Amino acid sequence: MPTFDIVSELDMHEITNAVDQANREVGTRFDFKGSDAEYERKDNVVTLRAQSEFQLEQMLDILYNKLTRRSVDIKCAKVDEPQTVGRTAHQILTLRHGIDAPLARQLVKQIKDSKIKVQASVQGDQVRVSGKKRDDLQAVIALLRKTETELPLQFVNFRD
Repeated sequence: MPTFDIVSELDMHEITNAVDQANREVGTRFDFKGSDAEYERKDNVVTLRAQSEFQLEQMLDILYNKLTRRSVDIKCAKVDEPQTVGRTAHQILTLRHGIDAPLARQLVKQIKDSKIKVQASVQGDQVRVSGKKRDDLQAVIALLRKTETELPLQFVNFRD
């Protein structure tokens, strides 16, 4: 019976490379000369530090540019409001991955409402779809690609 999995994964190596490139660019740009502007990455959290909120906006644009060039979908980024403390401002960018329970239930409901003859089940932070025909599975993939979700979805582990 053919199956595939719906996941939302991030390539952490590419994210590290994008943050390093953004740090280098901020270090060489003229408008950031003499400021202590920097990016710091710990697990799935990137902290932006600068002297003003305006510089934080520029740094966020630089980071988004680097992430998209490295094929990381920026829909996974959740940006907090900038906070100013004294002479420095910082902003936290959280990179989300994995399909949480409400989104998984929404995907399963959407698949069942489409009346395509497949079964969808939630397995941890992914959704497994199985059916008798490969064409039905491809129809589910086409259906889910058309829909807008808050996280980027990947379709992996396609087996006949």
